[in-house]
Amino acid sequence: MPSTVIHSIDYDPELKTLTIAYVSGHTYMYKDVPENVYKELKASRVKGRYMRFFIKDKYPFQKLPDPV
Repeated sequence: MPSTVIHSIDYDPELKTLTIAYVSGHTYMYKDVPENVYKELKASRVKGRYMRFFIKDKYPFQKLPDPV
């Protein structure tokens, strides 16, 4: 999952939540994300760009606590 911006991606199809951990150490959970958007993000060659254009500011989100 090479990306200069995104460290990891997780998706819960039942809750339709997409959790993205960034290289910066911050983690955000995006809500009501369709599974096809998750699959397109995973398949994207430029994940940071896909995230910026198709997820950020498109779905409600919450910042999760930073790991200690």
